[in-house]
Amino acid sequence: MNEAQQNLLQEATRAAELAYAPYSRFRVGAAVLTPGGVFSGANIETASTNLGICAERAALTHARMRGEQKIVGIAVSCPDVRPNEDGVDDEYGAMPCGACRQWLAELAPSAWVVTSTSDKVYLLEDLLPCAFKLHMDNSS
Repeated sequence: MNEAQQNLLQEATRAAELAYAPYSRFRVGAAVLTPGGVFSGANIETASTNLGICAERAALTHARMRGEQKIVGIAVSCPDVRPNEDGVDDEYGAMPCGACRQWLAELAPSAWVVTSTSDKVYLLEDLLPCAFKLHMDNSS
């Protein structure tokens, strides 16, 4: 992980502190890097669980609402990841969920992804090989 990726992960960790997760008690923060700056988001839950929003989607929305269309990278931090049976943090415990991976496929297809539970740098094809793409005929 390079310095820019580490700095972005620190921004995601700060965002996780602002999460609202009274039901899952699993805070997540995300930060996206664009040519115009860094945009963060946190997971926000509601009692109707399907109405919550993930940190990654909140950060992507934040960037888009500021006019940013090129996402360079995204960092995801989960301070509440629990260690596995061996006492080691789960390497995949901070990975974006399936819905967030689909958002990345559409809004940040060439972005790199770093997480608080792995030293690896991932690309979208690592996380979502064979992503869904809607091909529409706009001729009519």
